[in-house]
Amino acid sequence: MIRLLDVRKGFNLGKPNAFVAVSGITLTLEANRVTVLKGPSGSGKTTLLSLVGCMARPTSGRITLTGRFPGFNGSAGEPDLREIEVTSLPERFLTKVRQRTFGFVFQQFNLIGGLTVLENIMLPAIPLGERHDVTRERALALLDLFGLGGRADARVEWLSGGEAQRSAIARALINDPPVVIADEPTAHLDSKLSLEFMDIIALLKDRGKTAIIASHDPLVSEAGMVDRVVAMRDGLIDGEPA
Repeated sequence: MIRLLDVRKGFNLGKPNAFVAVSGITLTLEANRVTVLKGPSGSGKTTLLSLVGCMARPTSGRITLTGRFPGFNGSAGEPDLREIEVTSLPERFLTKVRQRTFGFVFQQFNLIGGLTVLENIMLPAIPLGERHDVTRERALALLDLFGLGGRADARVEWLSGGEAQRSAIARALINDPPVVIADEPTAHLDSKLSLEFMDIIALLKDRGKTAIIASHDPLVSEAGMVDRVVAMRDGLIDGEPA
């Protein structure tokens, strides 16, 4: 579960070009549910995703995560279910929580050219210090899950749009995160591939994952597996007072 309490994010504060992207949002995101942040460009969706995913810190407000955080307490065992206020964490702990908790699917996929599909998928696991063969086995299993078993050694620039999309999702899952965050994942896809993406989201939900997606695509917000649509405008949840 992720809770936001009066979260705000401003940029260039105190300067002539200052602006506030998120203007005081209070929101609870339930575990094992698919939530879509819907709104026009400039509504604050992407900024809110970056705050939820611990890629940026809010200017003010609190964000708490409830879950299991392996190794967070420095012990070899997995700690009990706990609540962590990530807004007050030192950066080194925040990085650890981000690596273990979230998998990110970006609008442009951000696959690294010159590397194979398998190498791209394994990259996020490198900082965790896991044995190479263990990571490789898990990456190959993800490729098989998404029908890419025969493309492991292909350079990513040789992939079709659908293959690149599935590769990006597999990469997001390499560390087995409980939460998948996707920013406009269907922006450059046709209708068939957009529906294919939502089928994958349904599969992940069935496997116990939580998905938070920013999108203005009706094929995403109106999909049957979506549990909640949060409409945003001008840095606020639409309908709430400024």
